[in-house]
Amino acid sequence: MNKKKIINDPVYGFISIPSDLVFDLIEHPYFQRLRYIKQVGMTHLVYPGALHTRFHHAIGAMHLMGTAIETLCNKGCVITAEEKEGLLIAILLHDIGHGPFSHALEHTIIEGIDHEDISILLMDRLNEQFNGQLSLAISIFKGTYPKKFLHQLVSSQLDMDRMDYLNRDSFFTGVSEGVISSDRIIKMLTVKDDNVAVEEKGIYSIEKFLIARRLMYWQVYLHKTVIAGEQLLCKIFDRSRELALQGEKFNVTPALNHFLETVITEEEFRANPYHLDIFAKLDDTDVMAAVKIWADSKDFVLAKLCNNLIQRKLFHVDVTSEQPDDEFVAELRQRAAKKYNISTEEAAYFVFTDAIRNNAYNKGDGNIQILRKNGQIHDIALASDNSNLEALTKTVKKYILCYSKGLV
Repeated sequence: MNKKKIINDPVYGFISIPSDLVFDLIEHPYFQRLRYIKQVGMTHLVYPGALHTRFHHAIGAMHLMGTAIETLCNKGCVITAEEKEGLLIAILLHDIGHGPFSHALEHTIIEGIDHEDISILLMDRLNEQFNGQLSLAISIFKGTYPKKFLHQLVSSQLDMDRMDYLNRDSFFTGVSEGVISSDRIIKMLTVKDDNVAVEEKGIYSIEKFLIARRLMYWQVYLHKTVIAGEQLLCKIFDRSRELALQGEKFNVTPALNHFLETVITEEEFRANPYHLDIFAKLDDTDVMAAVKIWADSKDFVLAKLCNNLIQRKLFHVDVTSEQPDDEFVAELRQRAAKKYNISTEEAAYFVFTDAIRNNAYNKGDGNIQILRKNGQIHDIALASDNSNLEALTKTVKKYILCYSKGLV
């Protein structure tokens, strides 16, 4: 079989599949599942074009990794053929553990476990199936491989993951503020003392990268209408699970039903491989099919939430720097209880609070290093003459109050 395929990507053009092993991994059901998981959750409710998938993103990140490898090797950095393939596999599979609608339902389907942890579990499973051929890639992904800079290319504050998702999400949402000079940034990469660094002449491209990331978070990922859609989806799952644990039987896919009828802890998920097998069958279609079924539920709360999502009747969201007033929240719940003729406990599905956080750059957490012409290394926040960059190192925390429209 000819495994030397090319993929026509709308962001980068033609992308070549670099090896037979990579081709076989892409063909695997675990990876094909990513075709049916949206990259940016419910963002399409705000930006209609944002229907791209984790499959798109993983292929794109692999392409950028290939460019980064070529750049570093041309600058005299030693990366063996085995390490090259390991890097490509590590970045290809870095998001394989995402669940339905990506981050939207993370920690809701399974409490306390990140998609990165599930990615590692699935990589280990794939490694068994491929007779240990993924061992090097897994070592790089976990950061246990001796060459530290290899892991930084996969997971850091200037990795190929971020490089691709900023360009890709900007492309599909149409939010031009997220466009970054990924080609130039990659061409400016180098390695100093086993750490990835950026040549001094690339400093302005890095500034643009950090500012673009901040803008994309507020304009796309944390847009209040996106928050409204994702919070609504979470409330639907919470209500359906509450009913399922009370004995209600739903006509949904077996994979989704497995996670509704049982609250699975992180320890249980890790200990029992059966849970991972079922999780690997979940994607967006399981959830949306269930939402359409639940729209006719006899339970008013579940039916109302589902119909609101289908018809895009989303929560009103207030984003503030201070915590919402408890008395006001209680009053809104009373109004919701009266309007819908439900209990105040059930009204909490229609009126609730949460918090969101955003920081474009974590100084001290795998810093972005600038290599001066004199050979010295400086953190980007110190090397830049842009005073705004120091502000980007601070975590911005905001509070949200979500409630059904018409209550105020």
